[in-house]
Amino acid sequence: MESILAQTEERWELVAVDDHSGDGSAEALLAAADTDPRVRLLPNPGRGLVDALNHGLRACRSELVARMDADDLMAPRRLEAHLRHFAEKPELALSATQVELFGEHGVQAGFREYLRWQNACITQEEIGRDLYVESPFAHPSVAFRRQAVLGAGGYRQGSFPEDYDLWLRLFHAGCRMEKIPRVLLKWRDHPRRLSRVDPRCSRQAFDRLRAHYLAKDPRLLRNRENFVIWGAGRKTRRRADHLLNHGFRPRAWIDIDPRKIGNRVAGIPVEDSRWLESAGRPFVLVYVTNHGAREEILEELERLGYRPGEECLAVG
Repeated sequence: MESILAQTEERWELVAVDDHSGDGSAEALLAAADTDPRVRLLPNPGRGLVDALNHGLRACRSELVARMDADDLMAPRRLEAHLRHFAEKPELALSATQVELFGEHGVQAGFREYLRWQNACITQEEIGRDLYVESPFAHPSVAFRRQAVLGAGGYRQGSFPEDYDLWLRLFHAGCRMEKIPRVLLKWRDHPRRLSRVDPRCSRQAFDRLRAHYLAKDPRLLRNRENFVIWGAGRKTRRRADHLLNHGFRPRAWIDIDPRKIGNRVAGIPVEDSRWLESAGRPFVLVYVTNHGAREEILEELERLGYRPGEECLAVG
């Protein structure tokens, strides 16, 4: 709250939703509202994050809404930067920022790598290219046009991460989303964060959600009869099964392991990367996620003339 009060842009309202808290935060907000009319505290009529998000969104009186979580910190110029971004690009539906991690217990290496990747997704083209790798935005770093999100159905309740589901829906609706290339949010990491403990943020939940939207992506649909999956290992195939369950069947699995090449998996041949050229360059879904391996595969595909985001997609 103090980081919001310290914003250089002072034309804002703070719509805080109390999700049945018992830690004194509601009392702190009520005290702030007594001295600052821009602060509004609303009780959550439902229960849980999605109900709180939708209730707060409906209560907002501005067309532009900046998300914020209760335990993160805004840089003083964050709101100012969002307003400038929307003014300079009126076609934008969503403006996000780069973020910096902090936490009392340190930050795990895997999460640092995710943040490095996320902070590199800046432009609409980069976001569209990497959308199925991971969620490209830290939820509390985004600002969006209220009507764009309401028009997409708001936040959805389900067995999936509600923010990633929203980004995917906005992308499929043709909404333009970009990131300001500046760190304007400090994002707290701790062992109890929802992304670590909530089953909606499990590996399987992400895999199912990605497959649901990938199965509707025009880039894949145009190549439904002419696509391959790079990665023939057991773990990769298990993740790819979510897409195959939507009725998709690749022409081949691509792998570099000579022990696998020439075999058939689920009746589908395993080929090496050189086969792609002789096969008429089918659309490629890169399902390999090992650190560094995905980047090497995408570089190999570029050497073969593939255009990332158009003729191949990485899937996290």
